[in-house]
Amino acid sequence: MESRIPASPQPWPETERFWEAANQGRFMLQRCCDTGKAFFYPRAHSPFTGRNHCEWFEASGRGTLYSFSVLPRAKPPYCIAYVELEEGPIILTNIVGADFDRLEIGQPVKVTFVDSENGQKVPMFSPAG
Repeated sequence: MESRIPASPQPWPETERFWEAANQGRFMLQRCCDTGKAFFYPRAHSPFTGRNHCEWFEASGRGTLYSFSVLPRAKPPYCIAYVELEEGPIILTNIVGADFDRLEIGQPVKVTFVDSENGQKVPMFSPAG
């Protein structure tokens, strides 16, 4: 199955560590040091407390398919999805390397890194196992 090449992301100071890690094949998240809760997307302040008291950690890269939509008429067809990460956050992403007709809500998925137009690796997800 042909896959789409993602547009190149625009790194910002708050996301630079995330994108550097992606280029190394590592999926990083942040955690609020006050609540212990993980969050996504990267930002300077905790979405739970508003404080700048957060830390980075390497996430498992595993999750479950929370919701998805296949765009069959796109050239090439692709699947946009929400994935609930093992660490808690639900993220918007793409599903790649899958038979879209066999996807199911609750299905285990794992992170994979896809080169963008400029070579920056972008985390996406594929069926696990």
